[in-house]
Amino acid sequence: MMVLFLGPLTQLAVESPRGLFHDVKAGLNCQSWSKRVKDLKWLRNHVVAPLTEEFVFRACIIPMLVPCTGPTSAIFISPLFFGVAHFHHIIEQLRFGQDTVFDILICAAFQFTYTSVFGVYTAFIFIRTGHLVGPVLCHSFCNRMGFPAIGSVLEHPQKSLILLFYQLGVLLFFILLFPFTDPTFYVQSW
Repeated sequence: MMVLFLGPLTQLAVESPRGLFHDVKAGLNCQSWSKRVKDLKWLRNHVVAPLTEEFVFRACIIPMLVPCTGPTSAIFISPLFFGVAHFHHIIEQLRFGQDTVFDILICAAFQFTYTSVFGVYTAFIFIRTGHLVGPVLCHSFCNRMGFPAIGSVLEHPQKSLILLFYQLGVLLFFILLFPFTDPTFYVQSW
C-alpha cells in the first residue's frame, strides 16, 4: 500500500521543513506515541476503526460469502457492505449543517466509491494471504494518509518530481501486487 502512496509520501518529504528523517524520528519517539495513545480521535481512526471494520468486513463477511459466491465474487461483493457502512457520515454532516444536501450526497457518493475500491483491495489481500494483519495495517495507513490531494500537486513548485512518483507508485503497485500477496509467503508451517 505504501508503494501506491509514493506520490503523497514524496510530497510530504519535499514539504517537510526540518527534513523527512527528522519527522520520522520525531514520530517514533516515546513522547509522540504517548500523546497519540491518549488521543481518542487518533485511536479511533488508526486502531479501533481498522481493527473492527476489517474484522467485520473481511474476517466475518468474506468467509460467509466465499462458499456462496466463490472468492472472486466475494472480493467484489463484500466491499459494497463496507462502502454502505460509511454512509453514517451523511448523518453527521446533515446534523452539523456544514454543507448543502447536494454537496453532502456528492461527497457520500465519492466516499462510497473510494471505500468500495479500497475494500476490493483489502478483500483481495485477505483472500490471498489468509490473514487479517495486512488489511488492518493498510486500513490504518490509509486513514493516516487520507485521499491523495492530487489538486495540490498541480500547483506545487516541484510538480514534475511529485507526479513522477505518483506514476511510479501506481506502476509499482500493480507490478508488485501479486508477488507481495503470494499465498506461499503466508502459509503457517508449525
